[in-house]
Amino acid sequence: MPGSGLRPGLLPAGEDFGQYNVLLIDTRVPKAVHKLVFGILAAFSLALCAGPLPAAERQAVRIGVLAYSGSEVALANWSHVTDYLNQTLPAYRFSLELYDIAALASAVADQRVGFVITNGGQYVALEAQYGLSRIATLESPEAVSPDRAIGSAVIARADRSDLNTLADLKGRRVAAVSPEAFGGYLVAVRELKRLGIDPESDLARTDFLGLPMQRIVQAVSNGSVDAGIVRACLLESMARSGALRLADFKVLSPRRIEGFRCGLSTDLYPDWPIATARHADRGLAKAVATALLSMPPTSQGYSWSVPADYQSVHELYRELQTGPYAYLRETTLEGLVRRYWPYLVIGFVVLLGWMVHAVRVEHLVRVRTAELHRALTARYEAESRMREQQEQAEHLSRLSILGELSGTLAHELNQPLATISNYAQSLLRRQAAGRLTPEAVQEAGTSITAQAERAGGIMQRIRDFARKRPAVHERLALADLAREAVALFGGMLANAPPVALDSRLTPGAEVEADALQIQQVMLNLLKNADDATKGLPEERRRIELILSREGAWYRVSVRDRGPGLPVALRARLFEAFFTTKPDGMGLGLSICKTIVEAHGGRLRAETNADGQGLTFTFTLPAHETAA
Repeated sequence: MPGSGLRPGLLPAGEDFGQYNVLLIDTRVPKAVHKLVFGILAAFSLALCAGPLPAAERQAVRIGVLAYSGSEVALANWSHVTDYLNQTLPAYRFSLELYDIAALASAVADQRVGFVITNGGQYVALEAQYGLSRIATLESPEAVSPDRAIGSAVIARADRSDLNTLADLKGRRVAAVSPEAFGGYLVAVRELKRLGIDPESDLARTDFLGLPMQRIVQAVSNGSVDAGIVRACLLESMARSGALRLADFKVLSPRRIEGFRCGLSTDLYPDWPIATARHADRGLAKAVATALLSMPPTSQGYSWSVPADYQSVHELYRELQTGPYAYLRETTLEGLVRRYWPYLVIGFVVLLGWMVHAVRVEHLVRVRTAELHRALTARYEAESRMREQQEQAEHLSRLSILGELSGTLAHELNQPLATISNYAQSLLRRQAAGRLTPEAVQEAGTSITAQAERAGGIMQRIRDFARKRPAVHERLALADLAREAVALFGGMLANAPPVALDSRLTPGAEVEADALQIQQVMLNLLKNADDATKGLPEERRRIELILSREGAWYRVSVRDRGPGLPVALRARLFEAFFTTKPDGMGLGLSICKTIVEAHGGRLRAETNADGQGLTFTFTLPAHETAA
């Protein structure tokens, strides 16, 4: 029979023979033949019951075991399982395969084992990934119950007076089995995080030493680490075997749980299960479960119970966002979608609306530009219409820059407004309590006035930059214009990169220009430099604004350390509607070029000498006032 583990043609042990009797009777064979056949069947059944099949004819069944204490200890701990199963299910030949955590997971993935004995943590991970099903849970004499059996002991040397609780582990060196180990790491991590200690940042370091777990005890003993995380009862087991003296070690933050006889630093979780792999024969799994549940306790008191509830293990993994719940902190597309899908939907709707708006705005700009070109064909309107459209474009460009740089305007205004509110509430509380003094009124009034003036100053700078007006040329200090542009850029842009202003001009260096137009050019170039360096390391986000003189010209240079542009694209930078930004309209640099040329200068872009980034430079005619 398929999957029964017996050879074809043999009757399954313990099956009702009635159906076969009917078949024999219906064959119309003489009664003597019936008796002969029944005799043969009875003799064959007795032969089956008399003893196991020869080893070569028994079906091999491998049981994968997590050997956390080494091969010898694992064989001593679990050989009674295979001995009992080989005796109870003689049609099969059960054997133990010993693995560490990673190797056991690989064996399950490759279908090299039919059953698995491991801790509750790895079982939950393998259940989620490979479909393991638990059929029984170990019942240990040291445990409170099968549901409360496994915990962690965080140990240190007994002579370490500075280590007594889990909170003392901050800044210490700790040893553990591996990041996936259950009793050897994760159970203790949950307790540490409940105390506000993040093992990844608050410990000096964590050394993962692998199996067997005795390595952690040895590392604590020789002082190579300050503390170690081991499975509860490991110390006691090693002490019974003479491998160590319990008096040489102590358990940090020890817990006393009635019925649990080992040192413990954490909660208790379900004991080890035996689980069947997805590819294993279900009939065999049922037979193994039945056999184990009826197995008498060993001489040490170990037996098997019905499968325990491993919900507490799931909660631990979910809280730590690891194992089957690692997707909760993954930055992969699937993890982000699972975790943030409501926000992604909202963001998609907003993005879609923004795209529609951007397309509409670009369409309107193209339509208006086409209208401007048609209007310029009329010679008598050419000069006046060109000037009007230029002023309108400059104003729109300023508003565009203002919109891009005003991401933190609400934050800037919120600080003085919050301060005003706090002082006002303080006055009201003092009045209600009868503790209002002239000094308190004076202090609050002064602070409220200062913060109100600060908020008004912010709004005035925005209003001055955004107002629409005809161009006005006047003598201006170029260094002052640059300082104001840097202040406006840094004060209104969220997470603005540092701008180094390097003025090499002599005192009294002036230009005859429109202040807002020149600031508009500077801000546009600074914003482009910021866009070019987004996502780069901090040292490459620094922007330089350099003022210098070259003969009869002043040079204003904005240098970034971004990825730069190929020569072919650089040649088209100042064309209208050409842009390298996915959300740009391609008007900014074209308008800047028009403004600079209207002031008698030139605007150009060059690759930096070291090959990193671009430098935008515009020139203005020099004027100098005697100091």
